[in-house]
Amino acid sequence: MTPAGAGDAALRRATPRTVARRQGRPPAVRRPVTAPVAVPGSRRRVTAIVVVVTLVLAVFGARLVYLQGIDGPAIARQALQDRLVTVSSLGDRGEITDANGVPLAVSVERYDVAVNQKQVASYKGGKDVPAGAAGVAQLLAPILGANPAELGGALVGSSTYRYLAKGVVPDVARQIRALGLPGVQLSAVTDRVYPKGTLAGNIIGFVGANGKGAQGLEYSLQDRLAGSNGSETFEVGGQGQTIPGGYDVAKPAVAGSSARLTILSDVQWKAQEAANAQQAATGADAVTIVVMGARTGDVYAIADSGSIDPNKPGPAAADALSRAVTQVFEPGSTGKVVTMAALLESGLATPTSQYQVPNQFTTPNGAGVITDAENHGVEHLTLTGILAQSSNVGTVTAGQRLTVQQRYDYLRKFGFGSPTGIEMPGESPGILRPAAQWDGRTQYNVLFGQGLAVNALQAVGVYGTVANGGVKVSPHVVAGWTAPDGTYTPVARAAGTRIISQATAGELMTMLQSVVDDGSGTGNAAAIPGYRVAGKTGTAQELSTNGITASFIGVVPADSPQVVVGVFVTNPKTSVYGGVVAAPVFADVAGFTLAELGIAPSAGTSGPALYPPTW
Repeated sequence: MTPAGAGDAALRRATPRTVARRQGRPPAVRRPVTAPVAVPGSRRRVTAIVVVVTLVLAVFGARLVYLQGIDGPAIARQALQDRLVTVSSLGDRGEITDANGVPLAVSVERYDVAVNQKQVASYKGGKDVPAGAAGVAQLLAPILGANPAELGGALVGSSTYRYLAKGVVPDVARQIRALGLPGVQLSAVTDRVYPKGTLAGNIIGFVGANGKGAQGLEYSLQDRLAGSNGSETFEVGGQGQTIPGGYDVAKPAVAGSSARLTILSDVQWKAQEAANAQQAATGADAVTIVVMGARTGDVYAIADSGSIDPNKPGPAAADALSRAVTQVFEPGSTGKVVTMAALLESGLATPTSQYQVPNQFTTPNGAGVITDAENHGVEHLTLTGILAQSSNVGTVTAGQRLTVQQRYDYLRKFGFGSPTGIEMPGESPGILRPAAQWDGRTQYNVLFGQGLAVNALQAVGVYGTVANGGVKVSPHVVAGWTAPDGTYTPVARAAGTRIISQATAGELMTMLQSVVDDGSGTGNAAAIPGYRVAGKTGTAQELSTNGITASFIGVVPADSPQVVVGVFVTNPKTSVYGGVVAAPVFADVAGFTLAELGIAPSAGTSGPALYPPTW
């Protein structure tokens, strides 16, 4: 008999077949294990997947073949272009110097400071200096004079090139370079500086923000002063670093040529000081002074009161062009020398020809009445006396013998109505209408310097022609050019043009001395002790404002002409007469110039017998 519970244990150890036999049941039949039968829908899905994968691989393969085999070179070129950076370099701008090489405009070395923000983060820092942008800002800010917090903000970002400062001096650049800060870049640039400030400011002009000439000679000589730009194109990595051995092609910059002027700095300074002083003394709107070589056309000074400082032109920049070439006015009595030259050259008069000069002249065509500045009775004047006393009535009385065409032709010969061709920009040709357009009064007014207009340089040029023995030369302010290699080449001078004979010019010089030397002449205040002076006063109407231009133009020494000086005072308040407000300035500036050039005094206190002014 089996103990209780033992049967249960045995039953648990029995197999299912044994258990079934013991319990009187037929055993279960064991079927063989076989693989699951594939359903037709599943087979289709597998096939579709295989096809899709094959197609995708085929597309990728085709694309790879296209990229590598067909479009590969183009893609490589584009990739290279994406890695290239081009940096420009400016050719140094040529200098402008005076006749003795004194710098008036120079280009100086400066540096732009920029940052590659991606590289700044790699800064490791140091003792008491944090890493990254904060540390770079801490070191850089004192050198640039910047706020560290603001500078730190400019150092953070993803830009590979951002300006931090422009135009810093070389000493600042050296301090920055010595720090060796990652991402901080220095680029050499040039800055235009005018060492003499306002001296010749209205002649020199200035450059604009783009480095190109914007006014004065800087503008008109731009093509030769400017250098040729250079460039370097090189390959960089993802952080903006140069790839060693990568693509690198450079085109060197070429410096511009330097201009040497005819200007004499000391004479220019004296003329500007005199112009400013006379403007203040007379309450004039402006004063312009021109100093020129009598025989060469070399311009030693062109001074405008209130000249700009090219270093900081400011609001005055728009009016920076010299009035000596841009402003026109009726020459007035200084133009009478052309009438005298025409009469002498045509054989219609001599320096001693005699004229009865009444108080007024009524034009034969009834177009008007011409008077002198002061009332007088009938005067007995020679042609020399008419010039010395600046008589309008006497000039018309003598000049009416010239045909209208002769009057026009001589004015034209002496340069009226045509630009002088000086290298300065903005020159006005003046106003000289054809004789056929002159009305009944104009044909007489031109005889004493009205009914036409000139600029100051043209007016001075007339006296330069007389001083040069009747040969007209073009005024110029550029003496020559110095190439980047140091080779100096003087400017070719055009041959002069004979306007009147040497004999006529000599007679005119003697007549013009009477304006200064004769007790009754209008230019006594232009006298210079020890030197003979030939010149003429003028009071003229300024066309654009209907104002007055008082002037004096003179030649010294009259016995051996070397210098021509013209002084033009616009709208003086103290007097309208050139003999009062312009002649003394002439004596001051001309006397200084004679000493500066080392020109000896005249041989004697009195020259050859002057033609008598009266009869």
